[in-house]
Amino acid sequence: MTLGGGVATRVNPPPCGAAAPTARAPRLPRRAVHGVLLLDKPLGWSSNDALQKAKGLLRAAKAGHTGTLDPLASGLLPLCFGAATKFSQANLDADKRYRATLKLGQRSSTGDGEGEIVQQREVALEHAAIAAAIARFVGSIDQLPPMHSALKHEGRALYDYARRGLSVEREPRRVTIHRIELLDWQHDTLVLDVHCSKGTYIRTLAEDIGEALGCGAYLAALRRTGSGGFGVDDALTLDALAAMDEAQRDARLRPADALLAHWPRVQLDDAEAGRFLTGLRRRVNLDDAAAVRVYGPGGAFLGSAHIAGGELIADRLLTPAEVAACTEHPK
Repeated sequence: MTLGGGVATRVNPPPCGAAAPTARAPRLPRRAVHGVLLLDKPLGWSSNDALQKAKGLLRAAKAGHTGTLDPLASGLLPLCFGAATKFSQANLDADKRYRATLKLGQRSSTGDGEGEIVQQREVALEHAAIAAAIARFVGSIDQLPPMHSALKHEGRALYDYARRGLSVEREPRRVTIHRIELLDWQHDTLVLDVHCSKGTYIRTLAEDIGEALGCGAYLAALRRTGSGGFGVDDALTLDALAAMDEAQRDARLRPADALLAHWPRVQLDDAEAGRFLTGLRRRVNLDDAAAVRVYGPGGAFLGSAHIAGGELIADRLLTPAEVAACTEHPK
């Protein structure tokens, strides 16, 4: 028998009485799956690893997530399948909520527990000082992206430079911290509930709060508890998903339009719905709107659009097959 490279190799049969090798079970075919799965991502998993695992369990042909969650963080990761992938940006742009645990009195080379401790300071704080420091970061603030982040510079992620001991110039970014609530304080540990805009670096926020307190801090643990209108209490772990049968997994999928639930709704009749799905602009007696969700007869979700000058203008449309599939199997 010849293996790649032209090397002749003798293949001996198994010893008499030995069991024949077990054939690998055939891989089940992929299928069209449409909807949103709220996943509780485990610690240590990358967002893509978690996505691929869930995609395999659902046998989904097409899938994506709504923004990465660091491997050192756990919590809510909305996953999109099929038609829902067209609207993932809506959740990517949504506000987020985190439970952040800060280790006080120490600074880390990476801003989290993975790095080396580069500075230690005494911790002697009172509740009033903590409350005042936290309040300084509520509202619109500028953040300098950390070197240990996935932000790109000349085509490379910043963490690639950081791992080589390099630092590159970064521009501050404006983010909004809607609210910070102190959940727990145990001498050198702060636990905060943070409600913020997209793009907020909680690692940077932890370091900045530590400096404002005069003792330094790093992010010891992070859990995403909310994203847009979704909460982690409604999310499913990978272990729970794996323990289900296919019908049970499908039942946990939310409809594709769940990502747009906070947008205004536009209802079209049968004729107008058909024209809209071809991409034609439709006249509507409605006020201008930057983003709306559009439906046809029977509540069939058709896609997203905006309204300008009395015209309904399509942005992201479902295909007729996707409309039929989502209508046939509503969640």
